Amino acid sequence: MTLHLHDTASRQVREFIPVTPGKASIYVCGATVQSDPHIGHVRSAIAFDILRRWLEHSGYDVTYVRNVTDIDDKILTKSAEADEPWWAWAYEHERAFDDAYRSLGVTDPTYSPRATGHVPEMIRLMERLIASGHAYATADGDVYFAVSSFPRYGSLSGQRLDDMQPAADSAATAKRDPRDFALWKGTSGDGPSWDTPWGPGRPGWHLECSAMAEKYCGSTFDIHGGGIDLIFPHHENEIAQSQAVGDGFANYWMHNGWVTTAGEKMSKSLGNSLLVTELLRQVRPIELRYYLGSAHYRSMLEFSPQALAESATAMRRIESFIRRAVARVGDPGPAAQVPPGFAAALDDDLGVPAALATLHEEVTRGNEALARQDDEAVRTALGQVRQMAALLGVDPLDPLWQEHRDDRAEHALDRLVRELLVTRATARAERDFATADRVRDQLTAIGLAIEDSPDGSTWSWSDQRD
Repeated sequence: MTLHLHDTASRQVREFIPVTPGKASIYVCGATVQSDPHIGHVRSAIAFDILRRWLEHSGYDVTYVRNVTDIDDKILTKSAEADEPWWAWAYEHERAFDDAYRSLGVTDPTYSPRATGHVPEMIRLMERLIASGHAYATADGDVYFAVSSFPRYGSLSGQRLDDMQPAADSAATAKRDPRDFALWKGTSGDGPSWDTPWGPGRPGWHLECSAMAEKYCGSTFDIHGGGIDLIFPHHENEIAQSQAVGDGFANYWMHNGWVTTAGEKMSKSLGNSLLVTELLRQVRPIELRYYLGSAHYRSMLEFSPQALAESATAMRRIESFIRRAVARVGDPGPAAQVPPGFAAALDDDLGVPAALATLHEEVTRGNEALARQDDEAVRTALGQVRQMAALLGVDPLDPLWQEHRDDRAEHALDRLVRELLVTRATARAERDFATADRVRDQLTAIGLAIEDSPDGSTWSWSDQRD
């Protein structure tokens, strides 16, 4: 089976056929860096990170672009409230997003362009739009896209032009049509501005992504991604801007579902945001990554502490097998191939839940092989499990995760546990079973599992945690 992806524009699952054979170009709308990241933000990054990993495993040379919106009305408002320069505020929160991505094992993009670094490209795109009759400038220095000039407007979101409400900035009296949207916002000298042929101003949000996508992915590229809340108006406007000047733009549109709390989308306005930094005080980074990537990317993920705890337990089960298997047969590294069921699941519109089911089935087989001391079967299962986990970004032996471990603490814990296991082994040899059982119970109580074999006893993290 070849890769098939759900395309929002055609409303169907389509076979992935890239613009250039052997290559895949992806543009994902990144963060507007107005505040610290919550798990709704990073869920999108994890979903498209899995897509990228799978494309690379499938043999594609991937160009992955995730932009940073570092100029925006919300950034200006919040920085003013904090009495900080807007650029300092944006950079502070851009770093917070970068920290969150790295802490959750999200691979760095090929390019991470900032909006403020691409004003020349935006000006050129506006000049093309004005010259072709799809945009117009006002006496105040604003530039608007003429929505009625683009008959296909609304095709992505399935809306009819005649039924649409005025654009968010419809109070602007210089607009020819209340549905027209801003490409450029003229300024009178207050706040940040850049010089243009129409006077000083700052870019509109939609214009930024069209200009950056073309620069880094070309006039026609493979995949454009983002959250479902971006379908309208943001992605609808991107299509209009780019296709109005003759660009093909994206061939596939992929949109991830929200993380919800009490059935509502997480947002600052609802006051129900769960910051990444807060949740990482409750679970390890690899466990949070597992949780946020475990549902199908197009589904809504209803957050609950219980669901998070269950995901952490499932991740520890994978990790426990890997560490026990490595202790027995060494580390053969990830296998070159994955089980057919896993590949079929990811080829079917990134079906991560089915892929995880295959992964856990292999963990079960690996544990059974450990129990019967079948080293060849253990080695095979270990390679398969590590490869599947790596493609989902949750291989605990991946160097990405090593920086999140305190090696000194791990070494100290290992020494203490081994000393207790020696005490337990001595007690068992002397038939002092009360002491042996007490040691085992103490280790179990702190979340460790003990595996006895003719070669001695080993420890690992338990699948259960209080």
